[in-house]
Amino acid sequence: MGEKVQGEVQAKIEALLFVSPAPLTLKRMCEIISGVEKDEVREILDKLKKETSRPDRGVELVETAGGWRLQTKAKFRQEVQRLRQRAPQRLSRAALETLAIIAYKQPVTRAEIEQARGVDSSGTIRYLLDKRLIRIIGRKDVPGRPLLYGTTKFFLEVFQLKDLSALPSHRELKAPGQGQQIPLFEPYEP
Repeated sequence: MGEKVQGEVQAKIEALLFVSPAPLTLKRMCEIISGVEKDEVREILDKLKKETSRPDRGVELVETAGGWRLQTKAKFRQEVQRLRQRAPQRLSRAALETLAIIAYKQPVTRAEIEQARGVDSSGTIRYLLDKRLIRIIGRKDVPGRPLLYGTTKFFLEVFQLKDLSALPSHRELKAPGQGQQIPLFEPYEP
């Protein structure tokens, strides 16, 4: 691909990433931009990622939820919040605990969540459904056919995970030398 053509394709990719409400996959970018191959798009994305990672840039290119998106760098969060004039949403400890159980054990029923937490979780589950962090993925084939819950692509976006394999392993969650869990459930600002 010539330098001029590559520059034009890069500009198209930047425009798509700028306006897309969700991460764009390589496949989708190739469908939209005719005459371009996945390898070429991947090369341009790698170049853009390197360019946007410089400290003098306000946005960065991240790979998340099976696709790519442009986002504001975290160090500019306060300025962006002032522009939006709203306080960040926080997830409560109960919501984070429930979300962690669902993320690691999915598909999981409400009864299994409540057994792990030791408290009623129906309100928390409704809240997470409303926030689009979890979804109903089916029913368990047992008497009563309870609903099964799993995480969403939006969950991956919020926590900036490429996929579920990017979640820390149970071994990584142990505090070094103490054998105790690291407190992960501090309020999170998406």
